[in-house]
Amino acid sequence: MKKKSAFWKRIRFKYKLSFLNENTLEEVFSFRLSLWTGFWTVLVFAIFLIGSTSTIIINTPIRNYLPGYMDSEIRQKMITNVLKSDSLEQVLLIQSLYLENTMAILKGESPIAEIPQLDTISVKVGNLEKSEVLEQFVRSYEEEERYNLNALVASTSLPANLLFHRPVQGIISSKFDSSQKHYGIDIAASPKGSVLATMKGTIIFVGFDANSGYTIQIQHTNGFVSIYKHNALLLKKQGDQVSAGEAIAIVGNTGNLSSGPHLHFELWYNGKPVNPEDYIVF
Repeated sequence: MKKKSAFWKRIRFKYKLSFLNENTLEEVFSFRLSLWTGFWTVLVFAIFLIGSTSTIIINTPIRNYLPGYMDSEIRQKMITNVLKSDSLEQVLLIQSLYLENTMAILKGESPIAEIPQLDTISVKVGNLEKSEVLEQFVRSYEEEERYNLNALVASTSLPANLLFHRPVQGIISSKFDSSQKHYGIDIAASPKGSVLATMKGTIIFVGFDANSGYTIQIQHTNGFVSIYKHNALLLKKQGDQVSAGEAIAIVGNTGNLSSGPHLHFELWYNGKPVNPEDYIVF
C-alpha cells in the first residue's frame, strides 16, 4: 500500500523547469510539470497530430499516392468518362445534322443528310439509367414528333378541327407556291408589330440566317411546325414553352430576301409544307 502511494506521489510530483539568463543568472521563464501532466499532454498532442494528418490525407489528392487506394475508383471514373464522352459525341453529331437539315428546310432546300438514330448502351452509371416508363414515353414522343425529311409533297391526310391563331395583323403579299419553293406566305405588316404563336408548342429553333433574317420555329404536339422569318427581334429562346397567341417576335425587315417590313410564315405537317391559308383566315 505504501509502495502504491509512493508511486502516485512520484508521478504527481511537480518539477520546475527554469530558463536563466546566462550572463546575469536571472530567471527568464519557468513552468511546473508533473509526470502525470506530461503524459496526458503528449497523448493529447499525439491524437491531434494523427487526426489532423488523417484528415489532410483523406480530403486532399495526397491519398492518390497511397498504394492500391485509388485503383478501383480510378477505373470506375475512367469507364464513366468514356461512356459520357461517347454519348456526347453522338449527341453533338445528331444535333449538328438536325440544325443543318432545319436550316435547309427554312431556305426551301432539300434535307442535307439523314439523321442517324442515337446508339444506347445499357449501363448503370450512378443515376443515368432511365426507367422503363421514361424510355416508353421517349420512344412514343420521338415517333410522334419525328420529321419525315424524305419528301416535300403536302400530305393528303391532315388532322381536322384545329384552331390556329393568326400570327400577325397584315395583308398577304405573296402566297404559298411549292412549285417555286415558296413554302409559306408573306404578310405585309406594320414595323415593330407583334408576331404571335399560331398554336401552343415548344421553341425548337432560334437564330439568324443571311437570307431569312431572324427566324424562330415552334414544334406543336399535333405534328405541326410553324416557322416565322425576317423578324426584327426574337422574344423567346430555344426550349421555351409558348401558348397560342403569345408574342414570340417583333415584325422586321431582316435578311437578304426581305424588301420591306413583313412576316414570312410557314406551316409544316410531319415534315411537309402545307398552305397556311387552308387553316388560318388572314
